[in-house]
Amino acid sequence: MKYSLCLRRAMLLAMAGASLLGAAAQAQESDSSAPLVGTRPAMNTLTPQASPSPQQVASGASAAGDAQGDVAELMQMIHDSKLVELRTTYNGSYGANLFFYPQEMTFYIALFQDRHFWRVIKSQDDVRAEAIYAGFVKQTAELADIEIHRTELQAQKAFLDRVIALSEDRAKRLQADLDVARTQQAQVNEHQRAVQGEAVALRAEKDRAQAQLRELQRQVQQLQRQTEAGLPGAR
Repeated sequence: MKYSLCLRRAMLLAMAGASLLGAAAQAQESDSSAPLVGTRPAMNTLTPQASPSPQQVASGASAAGDAQGDVAELMQMIHDSKLVELRTTYNGSYGANLFFYPQEMTFYIALFQDRHFWRVIKSQDDVRAEAIYAGFVKQTAELADIEIHRTELQAQKAFLDRVIALSEDRAKRLQADLDVARTQQAQVNEHQRAVQGEAVALRAEKDRAQAQLRELQRQVQQLQRQTEAGLPGAR
């Protein structure tokens, strides 16, 4: 079989890095959580998309061990560190892999979601492998659109919730200030009425005192005239 220059270069790079990849893959710890955006989980943590059956759980056999077809083959080869990871793309919780098996000059193209293998295609045609991988990458982008939209909506809702909370707090503060102002205004109005009532009472008392004073002054003058009756007038 005649290979392209791109494939021959990939073969050389794969053979040179196979041993390093194997050591790194064996050193990585297993983690069952979904990959975060921008992170690359260890390939040996990926599992088949199907969950183990009750019989498999009861017998202690894993879904990976009992799975059939290219998915099981790919998982076993990853476990045995026989593959070189050429490309990996993440879109949300979806991802696509392009692996190379130098010993048989075979490419494995995988589609996965939340660390679970979904679909695996293998080919010895590097151009076809790249085309399938590109198709899988496009598919992950399309599938992740709803997740990305959901993430944006969650962020927008969280932002609106914070704005609502701040607005509610501001409204409570303003209401508290308004309640204080109303209470104080009521107290001021009551004080004004009390003072006004006192002023009216004092004015009446003053008027009575003035009238009493005028009457007393008139009586004093009259008594004074009576007392000085028949006496020479003052010069």
